[in-house]
Amino acid sequence: MQRVYIILVFSILVACEPKDKAPNVQEIVDRSIEVSGGKNYTDSNVDFDFRDIHYTSKSKGSIKVLERIISNDTSVIVDRKEPSGFRRFVNDSLIELADTTANKYANSVNSVHYFAYLPFGLNDRAVQKEFLGKVEIKEKTYYKVKVTFREEGGGDDFDDVYVYWFNSETFKPDYLAYEFHVNGGGQRFREAYNERYVGDIRFVDYKNYKPKIENSPIYKIDSLYVNDGLELLSNIELKNVQVNRDNYN
Repeated sequence: MQRVYIILVFSILVACEPKDKAPNVQEIVDRSIEVSGGKNYTDSNVDFDFRDIHYTSKSKGSIKVLERIISNDTSVIVDRKEPSGFRRFVNDSLIELADTTANKYANSVNSVHYFAYLPFGLNDRAVQKEFLGKVEIKEKTYYKVKVTFREEGGGDDFDDVYVYWFNSETFKPDYLAYEFHVNGGGQRFREAYNERYVGDIRFVDYKNYKPKIENSPIYKIDSLYVNDGLELLSNIELKNVQVNRDNYN
């Protein structure tokens, strides 16, 4: 009788275990980076155009130099962000900038590059990740992940909050949202489309939305998306993407 009881208890415990257990949050991000480009992110130079401005990223091991190049009829402006700091050149001449102005330009350069290479960057030291559960969006299952930043190393916008939705089968981040506080603050929700691999790195464009009703909880913005609670603001498109393996010199 005791043996039957033990078998019965064991069967109940097994039945109660989740059959489709989600991986932990670090595994989700690691797999996402791997399927999106892996080591190619760190040993490639990347060029692309965004809103008529040219961007380039040059890498050599842990050293990364980010640039944007703005050209017009009279000048070529090169904004360069590297580990030693930010510098602006106008027609090859170094321009002195106030610290506040330099930080503003550096953040702008970094932001465009950051979104272009997602999910790469989600393992940076300042990143804090939290698994929020599994959700359904358009009949697909997603792992929902919250991302925040430590103040040390998190940049000027360390208090921004991000949410990512990773496809449970492909581990690609099909959606992301963020809550920001500069310029009056706000929320954005981005839907990835036009996926393509260039030089074995995944690039996407985004449909960029905002909530129709302000101050909605950022963690419920996916519910707004599926229930027509967002309005389209713009399309975020990367053009003329090129990737090569030449080391930065």
